[in-house]
Amino acid sequence: MLRLSARIAPALRGAGLPFLPVLALTIMVIGMGIMQPRATSYIGLQLILRFVPPMIFAALAQLCVITASDIDFGIGPFISLVNCIAATLLSSHPALCFLLLAAGVAAYGAMGAFIQIRRLPSIVVTLGASFIWLGLALLIMPTPAGSAPDWLVALAHWRAPYLPLPILVGVLAAIFSQWFFRMSSYGVVLRGLGSAPPFLRDAGWSLVVARSALYALAGLFGVISGLMLTALISSGDANVGTPYTLLSVAAVIVGGSSFTGGVISPIGAVVGAFIMLLTGVLLSFTPISSDWQLSVQGLLLLLVLGLRALSRRHA
Repeated sequence: MLRLSARIAPALRGAGLPFLPVLALTIMVIGMGIMQPRATSYIGLQLILRFVPPMIFAALAQLCVITASDIDFGIGPFISLVNCIAATLLSSHPALCFLLLAAGVAAYGAMGAFIQIRRLPSIVVTLGASFIWLGLALLIMPTPAGSAPDWLVALAHWRAPYLPLPILVGVLAAIFSQWFFRMSSYGVVLRGLGSAPPFLRDAGWSLVVARSALYALAGLFGVISGLMLTALISSGDANVGTPYTLLSVAAVIVGGSSFTGGVISPIGAVVGAFIMLLTGVLLSFTPISSDWQLSVQGLLLLLVLGLRALSRRHA
């Protein structure tokens, strides 16, 4: 275990508080307040950030997979599948709904075990799984329909004291994920899968169980994201989660994580989710067409990667 800790230590040091993403988010909020002062009021933030919670948990789902030095190209369609199941069954057959969602989490865990056992590229497996998730979603709901139960809608629109609900969700998600991945012993072990798998195996841990646990946790976060999205749109749509695939990757990387080595920043992933959403909000306050939103988000990702490479060169 001492050898394992020594090998993982560089990854632990590389996953600290994401100063640059926090600074960028602060500048974006200040700029938004200057351009539209009402946007930074309680009600303004509640409305503008209402779609942040699904993005946060999609980013955390992607973070779990990136922890294993993998990447998930199926999280968006999986969120769509959760949305369709919830919009169809949650009101009328809640027990069956939660059983199917639990099966989805188990399927994600099994996918992780399959990748580890067969030593397959995660990109190929998750991309193939994305077609399965999308096909099931279309089978359940060929056209947008369904509805969310009143209690779920009320929960998503609850006005929390002092802080708007999206910010409160972000703070709680950041605290939990930071504790789990950086402070809990099991979180450290799971990060060892991405930074030092041979040492993890020599310490007596199963790589199959570790990767399966990370993927199952990603599936759980995907379920939470899909339920939150269902509450916000109050219906089901087989394509509603598609953008979350690339946005979740961008949020995690912008937040300070790396694709390999188990170097992750849980707080940064949450901050990155806010940044990716506020990018579009800021564009809406300018004369620039909203059609440029994806291009700006892509440029932002390239800028972050370029600055990170430059900082490493001078380190």
